[in-house]
Amino acid sequence: MLRWGIASRSTLRSGLYEYDAIGRARASLGHPRPAAPAPGPDVGPAFGSPGEPNGETSGPRGPRIGDFVRLGPLSTALLPCELPRVLLIDELDKSDIDLPNDLLHVLESGSCASPELVRARHQEGRVLVFTDDPGGTAPVRDGRVRCLAFPFVVITSNGVRQFPAAFLRRCVRLDVSPPREDQLTAMIAAHFRDQDGRHTAMIQAFLERSRESGGLATDQLLNTVYLRTADARDDDETWCELLDALWRPLSQGTRSGAGPPTGKRRHET
Repeated sequence: MLRWGIASRSTLRSGLYEYDAIGRARASLGHPRPAAPAPGPDVGPAFGSPGEPNGETSGPRGPRIGDFVRLGPLSTALLPCELPRVLLIDELDKSDIDLPNDLLHVLESGSCASPELVRARHQEGRVLVFTDDPGGTAPVRDGRVRCLAFPFVVITSNGVRQFPAAFLRRCVRLDVSPPREDQLTAMIAAHFRDQDGRHTAMIQAFLERSRESGGLATDQLLNTVYLRTADARDDDETWCELLDALWRPLSQGTRSGAGPPTGKRRHET
């Protein structure tokens, strides 16, 4: 699975590719041409025969442009693999406001291009570049990546802002509600091997506090159970103060600043 974690400055290009122009310029200043990277494990019939001549070997003297290009998670997911890749675009609502609309063409066409590779296609028609897979490489022809099997894309959002209608029409939306008491019990049993219901009272108190405060995150309960299993006792005079600190509504923030907003997490696929 490929993961694209979205930040406030994420743009479409950050998911498509990175080009190290400065590194290529430095390498061209009288340095010998580096050896081509070995083909990654995903190179197969869909990419062409591994023994096929690389266009870079007949290109001009100097550093290969492919040595300075790394495909991002979105472009890597669009490489022509025999089976579809899985791409997680996490917390899209944190992105630049234009990113959802910018994704529309790429997700509809199943292809994308790198202008730097397109410009170099006459000298280096088939370029071996790095991918988002650890240690992976793949050839790119004429500067364009086009999928054979369209990837399975999962997009998550915390509901901080709304997306354009044109984008939402292309998604299958799933609203994930806060977990119920039985689901919280199952989570604690999975994390802490609690099969005898020792934390039932704490779960009920957590749900009551969550309703009163407008919503708490599940990990706030898990952190509390962890401290309980680490010999923190109910009769400790500081336990109530500790609970108040652990179960503070995230929208109230902390002493160092405001925390992230609460709310149910929406998944869009």
